[in-house]
Amino acid sequence: MNFTKYSAKTFSGSLNAMKGISKKTVEEHLKLYQGYVTKYNEIMEKLSMLTDDDYTKANQSYSAIRELKLELTFAYGGVVNHELYFGHLGGAGGEPISGLMKQIKKDFGSFEMYKKDMKATGIAARGWVWTAWNFREGRLFNYLGDAQNSYPVWEASPVLALDTYEHAYFIDYGVNRAGYIDSFFENLDWGKVSKNFEDVLVKCGCDCDGCDDHK
Repeated sequence: MNFTKYSAKTFSGSLNAMKGISKKTVEEHLKLYQGYVTKYNEIMEKLSMLTDDDYTKANQSYSAIRELKLELTFAYGGVVNHELYFGHLGGAGGEPISGLMKQIKKDFGSFEMYKKDMKATGIAARGWVWTAWNFREGRLFNYLGDAQNSYPVWEASPVLALDTYEHAYFIDYGVNRAGYIDSFFENLDWGKVSKNFEDVLVKCGCDCDGCDDHK
């Protein structure tokens, strides 16, 4: 098995000047992200060195290939989730723009209801919340996940990610997760979230090239 070593991404310097989410929190959080990148590469390297004996001994209770491939999903989830999360933070908050706002109002009734649902889902989650486009249903939905590898939801692509692990907010908020989620919204770059949404629509499952339902 061949693989190319993955390199951690560099994010906007505006992450260090956010309102309500401290530079210290960001610095420590980015160390965790780097750790996921490191472990992803380490596991992929070990998978590339599996022997014929390892393949022969594959077993659902325990085997080298089971352990490595299971933990790979956790490490890779940690990479992808954090890249989405950090990629749209460091903005000025406010409200979604263009087609994203229109779709949110269609699917949630209002932007206020979207935020209410997102915040409650974030308080209920043990790891992540993703606003994702469900291709089968043709709608946005806030999905809950309890671990890095509890995604994907089949036929749904995330456009926004909220990290609800304690490391994302404990330095600044202690147990006040609700306060952290408020700050998360205040620091979102909705332009980047809208771009994520536009990119997802390009992959629209109905080949509509931007039909009225998906604008």
